[in-house]
Amino acid sequence: MNFRLGIVVVVALIGALSGCSTTREKPTFSLNVDAMHDKRLVFPSEDDGEVPRYLYLGHLYGDRNLPLPESEAVNPFQYLGKLLELIKGEEPPREIYRPQAGAVDAEDRILVADRGGASVYVFDSKTPSLDVWKQADGARNFVSPVGVAIGEGGTVLVTDSELGLVARLNRNGQSMGPIGKGHLTRPTGVAYEPESKRIFVVDTGDHQVKLFDVEGSLLDVWGERGDRAGEFNYPTYAAVSGGKLYVADTMNARVQILSTKTGAHLATIGKLGMYVGNMVRPKGVAVDGEGNIYVVESYYDHLLVYNKHGEYLMPIGGVGTEAGQFHLPSSVWIDSHNRVFVADTLNSRVSVFHFLGGGSESE
Repeated sequence: MNFRLGIVVVVALIGALSGCSTTREKPTFSLNVDAMHDKRLVFPSEDDGEVPRYLYLGHLYGDRNLPLPESEAVNPFQYLGKLLELIKGEEPPREIYRPQAGAVDAEDRILVADRGGASVYVFDSKTPSLDVWKQADGARNFVSPVGVAIGEGGTVLVTDSELGLVARLNRNGQSMGPIGKGHLTRPTGVAYEPESKRIFVVDTGDHQVKLFDVEGSLLDVWGERGDRAGEFNYPTYAAVSGGKLYVADTMNARVQILSTKTGAHLATIGKLGMYVGNMVRPKGVAVDGEGNIYVVESYYDHLLVYNKHGEYLMPIGGVGTEAGQFHLPSSVWIDSHNRVFVADTLNSRVSVFHFLGGGSESE
């Protein structure tokens, strides 16, 4: 049974049996919709005598993260009516199905590209509310939204790998005209550098990174297919931080770091291997406020953490459905509060952690 539906059933039955009204507090946006743990979940584990670096906060699913409508005195039969609407299918719950990537804007709204639902989910914790954007370009809806970035003036940039473009949307999800039509084969990752006002788009189909200005003009193309420095083999996601472009060079089992100014190869993180900390199918990549580098290793179902020098620090995850576990994760992104978001794709959710600070340098 759907979690939200279960809540409605319980409240309706209790209210009906008691014959009384129900008073609710002011609604709040919640990540804590899973079963409560008997103690806080941290990584590394405190049981091992380690200093915790990451605190599990919860998951994003969809409507179940939102409260029921606020009312000072709610008649329990209102909940019964809500239940009947859900059963008849008049108001189906909005749930993330196959999340791919996301971003957090200046208003702390969490935007999630959901390939399974061909939509962008917008979680607003201040309202609280959930909006679902389906429009990509004019009358065309999203088909396969993959990457998300916040662009100039708060515009939202969303790659669609099937449409072969970057949708450019205003803060309300309205189309402002696409970027890359005719230049992109299969765009996936996207990143924006405010200082240079340039948009970096990973074109998986062409094994390249393509640069655009904020108006959509193609500025440059970096890379070609290969396994040497500066070459790519089906790259996927990207991130920008401190004048560096981090590219998940997926089928080369590595992350390449390039200069955002010239495209010159600066460093490589990771190597192919069979142990946790090695890479097989790296996808998402992000950088936090202390310079730590995060890589989603989708094959091993882990989030790998490296310091700013590219030295391996620790893993989070492992295959499973419990909190702190993943099933074929796709991407990672970080907000200004150092919250770490992981698109846990086959678990149909976004896992959220808080970086507690420290440990950014190896001994």
